[in-house]
Amino acid sequence: MSQPVLICRPGERGEALAAALRERGESVESLNVMQLEALPETPEMRRIWLDIDQYHKIIVISPFAATCLSEALDRFWPQLPIGIDYYSVGSATAATLYDQLGVRVHVPGPSAGEDTSEALLALASLQQLAHQRILLVAGEGGRPLLAETLAERAALVTRAAVYRRRFHPLAPTLQTRLSSGNYRALIVTSSELLEHLAKWCNQAALNQPLIVSSRRLATLAGILGFCDLKVASGATPAALIAALETCDPQGADVDQGTY
Repeated sequence: MSQPVLICRPGERGEALAAALRERGESVESLNVMQLEALPETPEMRRIWLDIDQYHKIIVISPFAATCLSEALDRFWPQLPIGIDYYSVGSATAATLYDQLGVRVHVPGPSAGEDTSEALLALASLQQLAHQRILLVAGEGGRPLLAETLAERAALVTRAAVYRRRFHPLAPTLQTRLSSGNYRALIVTSSELLEHLAKWCNQAALNQPLIVSSRRLATLAGILGFCDLKVASGATPAALIAALETCDPQGADVDQGTY
């Protein structure tokens, strides 16, 4: 049997990535080290949902955040208020918002390259924001770049943390696989996940191909000691698989092209 591709994306997105890889004939193992949990609704969050029509723009950070937002709005708004512009960093989040709420979503165009906050902030409609109320729907923690930059552009920013990330220890059998480097490639699309997994990566793992979804993640991976980095053009299964195809079946480089 060929060496497996290791993935650590949680939930439905992880299942979709695993299915796409298997369709390509890859063996796949999920590391299952992170779980996403919706946070209990607080009085403050309830006020945000009740006042949703007061926001000019809503920026949603991830598909799970989109699902949490959809469930909240279904409870409080049988009919969505009009006049709100919706934004997301990546196409998967935009698709979730469209499927669950039926709204059109602004996303960075293909020419922007990676699914990043920086690409979203480059959109023309997010440059002049004086007196505009913007709601960020995200998980606990995460990068402050979006909120800080929007505030610098004179927006009135509210951040709603709707879920938390629960990290788990790596199963002993997977610890052995990771530390021995006995896999074709490791795919990581989150800085929190990368830092968590690095605890179990010795030199054998650091020398194996690591596929990341942005140059920001590649910078972090280099700091953590990973040597064989592949930067995908985004976090979609197609982009990650395209990066994987630059590794031969034994994990050695065949193409040092950039993405």
